[in-house]
Amino acid sequence: MPDVRHALMAATARLGERADAELLMLHALQQERSWLFTHADDELAMDVQTAFQQLVARREAGEPVAYLTGRRGFWTLDLEVTPATLIPRPETELLVELALQRLPDRAPVDVVDLGTGSGAIALAIASERPQARVIATDTSAAALAVARRNAQRHHLDNVTFVHGDWLAPLAGQQFELIVSNPPYIEAADPHLVQGDLRHEPASALASGDDGLDDIRRILVDARHHLRPGGRLLFEHGWNQGEAVRGLLVQAGYADVFTAQDLESRDRVSGGQC
Repeated sequence: MPDVRHALMAATARLGERADAELLMLHALQQERSWLFTHADDELAMDVQTAFQQLVARREAGEPVAYLTGRRGFWTLDLEVTPATLIPRPETELLVELALQRLPDRAPVDVVDLGTGSGAIALAIASERPQARVIATDTSAAALAVARRNAQRHHLDNVTFVHGDWLAPLAGQQFELIVSNPPYIEAADPHLVQGDLRHEPASALASGDDGLDDIRRILVDARHHLRPGGRLLFEHGWNQGEAVRGLLVQAGYADVFTAQDLESRDRVSGGQC
């Protein structure tokens, strides 16, 4: 039987990614990464070897590692993810950073995360601002079930989950901050049928011919749900900054801005009521 080291070498050659091979190996072994440093020469039991080979084959066929392992790290949280949820990405952490900059450290403010998916944004904010009252909405009952489990796992009881389309289930409610990572890819974008994206829920990725249909709706509706001085922040595509700033100004927002991610690409825009 092969040992861990040689099994990883063979998997890396197939996948082209050592990190992917390690994550799949650790999942098959049900071990933490530190285990690899002291057990690289251990022989793999037959059942583990079989499970690992099956995972590698599925990854080789294009399934995302996050769906194969059922986990993805975001902010300081280890989150459950499933094919019902978008896979949280590091660039979305900029949205969390900007949200936290606009929230007081210790105050009972009201925040809503629209289209929460796995709960990544809502739970990151809730973990850093325990006195905030966070509502997370999603049209997918399956996604909300995942988000609720993530909240329970991290003992975050200042988040409420609501089933519904964007702000529709929150009639009459107002907030200091509205955040969202909505769909923003053009419907005809060829990337939607390539790589990991083809396995993620299309409804969480694409939004009309120019990718801005959901953003248009959110920024118009949010005006009715923001308290005076309240802010809207949302993620968008690298080439949409100018367009969304125009939409924000047209809708009557003040202090309109776009922030860039670590690769100097437009990533998050927002404004204030």
